[in-house]
Amino acid sequence: MTRRIELFYDFRSPYSYLAFTQLLQMDVELALRPMQILKVMEKVGNVPTTITCAAKGQYARADLARWGQRYGIAFNPSNMRDNDGDACSRAVLAASSPAEASAITLALYRASWSEGKALATTADVLAAITAAGLDPDPIAARIDAAEVVAQLEANTDEAARRGVFGSPTLFVGEAMFFGNDRLDFVREELARLEEAA
Repeated sequence: MTRRIELFYDFRSPYSYLAFTQLLQMDVELALRPMQILKVMEKVGNVPTTITCAAKGQYARADLARWGQRYGIAFNPSNMRDNDGDACSRAVLAASSPAEASAITLALYRASWSEGKALATTADVLAAITAAGLDPDPIAARIDAAEVVAQLEANTDEAARRGVFGSPTLFVGEAMFFGNDRLDFVREELARLEEAA
């Protein structure tokens, strides 16, 4: 039986990129739940310390290089603060299928965190989707649709209600796991569920 993992994530989070690449290698049904992490943090009283604390930000750069080396992922980030993370999330929500949503997620993460491409505008987001060999026209037609904007807001509200405080956050059923470095616990939970079935 294929188990389901919900991934709440924001494109501003390189650790979410790391987690996503590993989840793609697992035999799971991946439910992608892009959210607005800064709004989630505001709702739950968290602070983006990697941004506000220079020492933590400097450490994170070294830490990301280590994780990138372990996972075989090149890190060449664009300026995260200039990128339109909401447009990236809306592009995923505008996808016509889970497979397309996954392909868009990977394309946009690679563009912004591995290839140093600025995703500051919707046009930049669509260009990155095109460069990955995906058809941007259906996404362009829906990326600013009211229902897509509403879904991003709903994901954000739901994340806060369920106790999310950072990105990435994964759910296996009601069990919550935060961070790319908790994937071993995710695997253990999946194995536990298999044994109990």
